[in-house]
Amino acid sequence: MAQQSKGPLDGLLVADFSRILAGPYATMLLADLGAEVIKVEGPGGDDTRTWMPPVRDGVSTYYLGINRNKRSIALDLKDPDDRAAAQELARRADVLIENMRPGGLARFGLDYDTVRGGNERIVYASISGFGSGAGAGMPGYDLMVQAISGLMSLTGDPDGSPYRAGISVFDVMAGLHASIGILAALHRRADTGQGQHVEVNLLSSALSGLVNHSSGYVAGGTVPYRMGNAHPSLFPYEPLPVADGELIVIAGNDGQFRKLCQVLGLDGLPEDPRFGRNQDRTANREELRPILVERLRTRTRDEWFRDLMAAGVPCAPINTIDGGVAMAEELGLNPVVTVGGVPGVRNPITFSQTPARYELPPPGLDEHGEEIRRWLTN
Repeated sequence: MAQQSKGPLDGLLVADFSRILAGPYATMLLADLGAEVIKVEGPGGDDTRTWMPPVRDGVSTYYLGINRNKRSIALDLKDPDDRAAAQELARRADVLIENMRPGGLARFGLDYDTVRGGNERIVYASISGFGSGAGAGMPGYDLMVQAISGLMSLTGDPDGSPYRAGISVFDVMAGLHASIGILAALHRRADTGQGQHVEVNLLSSALSGLVNHSSGYVAGGTVPYRMGNAHPSLFPYEPLPVADGELIVIAGNDGQFRKLCQVLGLDGLPEDPRFGRNQDRTANREELRPILVERLRTRTRDEWFRDLMAAGVPCAPINTIDGGVAMAEELGLNPVVTVGGVPGVRNPITFSQTPARYELPPPGLDEHGEEIRRWLTN
């Protein structure tokens, strides 16, 4: 099962028993960096194979977006031969990652304690919704975590209903945390020769990822509330109306506010005691906003974007996804890679010596099953 390229994780074998998003996203990142990832699917395949539309050539783009650089084998863990193959894969692997309900793999002899009994070097990563304690029986859907964590209470208009984020943000975050945990455990293993159990859950990832809002509560006793697109601690830091729509305008510090005022022709505004410091602008945002909007409405989004950026004032158009990809292309970030005829988004990490690889398109169900079975029996 040797790799063709030498990425930074070359030689690492990952047994991927995960499905849907958090686990497959983590294993795709590892695969991009050179790890050999064997995706173990049930006879019906990963759930996201059927999550459509949109589709490309009859395949869910959801599935395509998180499964490149992997090989697929379909195993029915209720079948003795398939179960034995899965156990042999776990015995040979450096990393096993799964996102079943906690304890769900124990009946197949694929839980951490059993796997470690035959492979003490295994780094075994488990992703769940709510941990392996009192929340072990709860299904781990991202939308549930967005609701329970408090994120939805922060998203939407102040007088409107709570909203979910536009992506499954905590699935992605948990996948990133799992990747970090796996790499840390591998570093430790290099010194000790021993693997360990890495556990990540979406709710803990959510509370960590809520950063200033969760800190505002646990350290300051303040429960944040919905503010639409406004920021609780900065102003301006939100969309503001211009002649042909809206533009994100940011003054992250007093110097940026001075530059903003210079471009807007409001040079005296920073000397106003209501607006001189960030805390003053935040406290008096309802007085400052109409002054800024009056000037911003006189020109178009593109005109203000050009001049504000030239002056060093952070600002941004509000694009649709196609606009975001186009801007990344304009900036030379080369956001799209095509593997086996399937376009995908480039791995976001750049290495000076061991670049990410793009060798295998997302696999068909059991596409490499015969090859992997032969390898496991040798």
